[in-house]
Amino acid sequence: MDRGIDIVHGDDGEQAARWNGTAGHAWVESRAVLDELFRPFEDLLVEAAVTERASRVLDVGCGTGSTTLAVARRLGARGRCVGVDLSEPMITVARTRAGQEGGQNGQEGGNEGTRASFVLADAQDHPFEPGTFDLVVSRFGVMFFNDSVEAFTNLRRAVRDDGGLRFITWRGPADNPFMTTAERAAAPFMPNLPARRPDGPGQFAFADADRVRRVLEESGWTGVDIWPLDVDCTLPESALVPYFTRLGPLGLVLREADERIRAGLVETVRAAFDPYVRGAEVRFTAACWTVGARA
Repeated sequence: MDRGIDIVHGDDGEQAARWNGTAGHAWVESRAVLDELFRPFEDLLVEAAVTERASRVLDVGCGTGSTTLAVARRLGARGRCVGVDLSEPMITVARTRAGQEGGQNGQEGGNEGTRASFVLADAQDHPFEPGTFDLVVSRFGVMFFNDSVEAFTNLRRAVRDDGGLRFITWRGPADNPFMTTAERAAAPFMPNLPARRPDGPGQFAFADADRVRRVLEESGWTGVDIWPLDVDCTLPESALVPYFTRLGPLGLVLREADERIRAGLVETVRAAFDPYVRGAEVRFTAACWTVGARA
């Protein structure tokens, strides 16, 4: 899913519909900006693969494939990275990108020379071959499972004994005011904004470190370590309006709004982001957890 800045709740069917519809296409449209925005997290996961001396890596919620491809590049000919996501629009882009990088085969399985490949599936219940991977990574892709224990149990089976897990997820909304600026500014004018459910799948589902630890331990992972991670992020000021009008709770409803209402609302919400604007850049701190465990 590789999302980080959207909201999903409900059953698996709702999630599949959303990420194969409006939300998935919005991420495809915003791919270049989001890849740069989240590059620091991608770099951390690439280094985790190197530290683990992994040769076969699974990237969960891979989205349009940036992290998968970065890991594959770093591993070189000795390794392989497989990305999995339930969004067909995003997987299609990821496979195209893989095909453009050195003539790699972007399909599931691939051939002996393939370093990056992509699987269109829900990692919660996809039948991965047991013990296939040395390491599972995820950049903001594991908060959206309908049943987190089932999902991490499935991922545990996919990893060899003593294999690793390393993912990055968000802390709470109070620690990430930038991420809720748009919906807070729009709320007085749009009572139909979808509410975030702290106990349901979504961006802040893993805000509670104790819950994260409990989920992993119930799923068969051991040696769980959870550390706060604060990262300075930037995006071009010119990308700010497309960012909040396409993504997150506001992006989900703005597409259906009357044009006059939309114009006024965009102006109001844009003004709410002024504290984060520094000339031609938008700057904020992403407050996250970096989480590791052993199989």
